[in-house]
Amino acid sequence: MPSAPTSTGLVLFPAFDWCISPTHPEREERLLYTKDQLIEEGLEDVNNISFFNPEIAAHHDIDRVHLCVPSSRKLLTESHLISAGGAIRAARAVMEREVEKAFAVVRPPGHHAMQTVFGDRGFCIVNIEAIMVEYIRRHYGIRKIAIVDTDCHHGDGTQDIFYNDPDTLFISLHQDGRTLYPGSGFLHESGGPSAPGYTINLPLPPETSEEGFDMAMERAIMPILDAFEPELIINSAGQDNHYTDPITNMNFTAQGYARLNRRLNPDICVLEGGYSIEGALPYTNLGIILAMAGLDTSHVREPDYDPANFVQPPEMNSYIGELCDQAVALFAGREQLRREQAEQGVVTTDKRIYYDTTGFDVRESRSYHLCPHCPGFTEITAAGLDRQVHAFSIPFNACPRCHTRAKDRFQKSSGDGHSQVVLQDRIDDLYELK
Repeated sequence: MPSAPTSTGLVLFPAFDWCISPTHPEREERLLYTKDQLIEEGLEDVNNISFFNPEIAAHHDIDRVHLCVPSSRKLLTESHLISAGGAIRAARAVMEREVEKAFAVVRPPGHHAMQTVFGDRGFCIVNIEAIMVEYIRRHYGIRKIAIVDTDCHHGDGTQDIFYNDPDTLFISLHQDGRTLYPGSGFLHESGGPSAPGYTINLPLPPETSEEGFDMAMERAIMPILDAFEPELIINSAGQDNHYTDPITNMNFTAQGYARLNRRLNPDICVLEGGYSIEGALPYTNLGIILAMAGLDTSHVREPDYDPANFVQPPEMNSYIGELCDQAVALFAGREQLRREQAEQGVVTTDKRIYYDTTGFDVRESRSYHLCPHCPGFTEITAAGLDRQVHAFSIPFNACPRCHTRAKDRFQKSSGDGHSQVVLQDRIDDLYELK
């Protein structure tokens, strides 16, 4: 049954002038069919649905989140700035009470873009949700935010950006990384030393259908959200879990997406993946929009939809149920883990980041400078393509002592022709390069 009507804003940006190649799965047709479907269904004439034009994000909005090498101005096209600006416009519409909810139906997507950016990976250059989240924090003072990523691929970039932030709960519901790009997103990836348990990954088996997604929502995602009590819920609304998607192996439907959205009840949705241009996106996007607006979704279904095709075997149900129980237990133990790890002083991690679009590696080292009173600050060194960045990143929730320590370390560091030293200060909203 539909709920009470909710004023809902839509930002639609197909990015006509940008694609990786004319036949690439991530191309402008993804949203053109959706646009035609929305017009055909008469959504432009629905009283509680409003359409907004996207904006162009400023490079400073990008630099607040990312460490772009050599710079955001040299890496990004106008389409990327408009995609990020579309998400910002959706957020402004909600925060300034023009509407109660908003959906940024934009491309290019962004959830594989990590904090350091040397180029494209996973069809993404910059993380539009993360840019939107930090814009909201900077301009509206929101602190506790939950991001629920329902794209079929693990949101490794969003996880990376917020990994050590206990004020951001990141939940990713995706196809098991042993069977799909980017090969990550397992339960043990649960947060940095200042935020253990604040990253929750639910890697679902291939062929998971509506029953599995419903189980994950009821037994893990909603209880964890209720315990976290976010001020704002963001949905990275990827739609490549659909049974017709050409690059994934899941069994979800438009009805499932509508039901998931109604249960999650996000404040803002941002489109991520989804590559079944004709068979899925017009129906899934419509179902999500109607659910957000509190309208009837019972007639939204694909022409070949048959519920009998989406029945899960009992062993899959048992596996997903156990995974949900482990995730809930992980989140429940977060504060004890955080107290134990805060005494470590400095924790250093190393990883390899592969840029699959153009085929090169970046080696990255992170030193988390921990604090018992705040998340501390992060020192990052990343090298690739004969370039290196050495950055000091200060989160918005750092204490005055850590803020000063990070700035002092930046002032004492120096770069050369191949290395740039950066201060990324989210407290003073400053991006300084030397």
